[in-house]
Amino acid sequence: MLPFMIEPVVDRVDQLTPEWVTGALQSAGHELVVTSAETEPIGTGQMGMTYRLRLAYDGEPGPATLVAKVAGPSEELRALVAPGYAAELGFYRRLADGLAVRVPRCWYAAITDDNTAFTLLLEDAAPATPGVQADGCTVTQAEAALDNLVGLHAPRWNDPELLGIDTLMRTTEESAEMMGAALRGANVGFLERYDSALADDDRATLRDVADAIVDWQLARPEPFTVVHGDYRLDNLLFAPDDDEVIAVDWQAAAVGPALRDVAYFLGTSLHTEDRRSTEERLVAGYHNALVKRGVAGYDADRCWDDYRLGQLQGPMITVIGCMYASGERSEASDAMFLAMARRSCASIRELRSLELV
Repeated sequence: MLPFMIEPVVDRVDQLTPEWVTGALQSAGHELVVTSAETEPIGTGQMGMTYRLRLAYDGEPGPATLVAKVAGPSEELRALVAPGYAAELGFYRRLADGLAVRVPRCWYAAITDDNTAFTLLLEDAAPATPGVQADGCTVTQAEAALDNLVGLHAPRWNDPELLGIDTLMRTTEESAEMMGAALRGANVGFLERYDSALADDDRATLRDVADAIVDWQLARPEPFTVVHGDYRLDNLLFAPDDDEVIAVDWQAAAVGPALRDVAYFLGTSLHTEDRRSTEERLVAGYHNALVKRGVAGYDADRCWDDYRLGQLQGPMITVIGCMYASGERSEASDAMFLAMARRSCASIRELRSLELV
C-alpha cells in the first residue's frame, strides 16, 4: 500500500501536492517528506503535459526540483498515443539502468493498466537546455549527440531478450503497411500546406519516400538494438559547454536498426553544408566507438550503407508528426517542419538512399 493512500497515477497539476509527491517518492524507496510543491508548466504539451516541481522538505532534503510528466488532456489523444506512453514508462522501468545513454534519473513511474494515463517524476536536467530544430546544431553538438547514441545502442546490440520486451515497439508487416498508409495520406496535406515553401526536388523526394516507405521499414531488420525513434534536437538537452547530451521523450522507444537514429539525427539537425563536409567522419567515429564498446561483426562499410538507408526516417517522422500533431500551427512549428523536410530530402538525394531500398 502506498503512503498517504495516494493514487498511483495522477494527471492534473492540482494533484501534484506535497502529500502526493511524498507518497510517490516513498513508494519508490526514497525516505523523503515533501512540505511544499510549487509547479510551473514546461513545453507545449502536445503528447502530454510537463511541469517543473520546486520542492521543500521536512528533515533530510531531496532534489530541489523535479520534472513531472503526465498524460495529455484529450481522451482521444490518450487512446491514440497509449503505446507511446507504455514505451516511455517501459524504457525508464526496464531498460535505462542497463544502458550507458545519458537520460534523466527516474524517481517515480506509474501507468494505468490500459496505458492511457501515467505519471513520471524525473531528474531536472537544468541548466542543460534543449536544442532548437529549426536553428540546427553545431558539429560539436552533433559529436556529443552521437556519443550518447553509442551509449544507447552498444550495450544491447543484437540482444534477443529485447524481442521479449512488450513495451518496445517493433516493425511488423502489418505496422509497416499502416505507417505507409498514414504517410501517404499525410504527405498530401503536407505538400498542400507547404506548396510555396518547398522546392520542386523536395516535393519529388517526399513523394518518392512515401512510395518506398513500406519496403524501407522492412529492410535490413538486423542488426537491431534499442533505438530512441525520435532522436532530434528538440528531444536533446545540451550542457552549457555542449560536451554532454541528455536524451528525453522516449515515447518512440523501439527495437530496430541503430543507424536510423544516427541518420535521422544528422539528416535533420545539421545544416546541409555541415552534414556534407562532416558526415563521413562523424559516422566513422560512431562506428569506432561501437567497436570500442564491444560490438563485433559489423564493419564500417555496412555501417555507412545503413546510415544512407536510414535517411528515410527523416521525412517519415517529419510529415506524419506535422500532419497529426495536436498542437496549434505556428510560425515556429512551420519553421521546424520545413527545416527537417528540406535537410532530410537533401541528404536522401545526395546519399542516393532510395537506391538501397
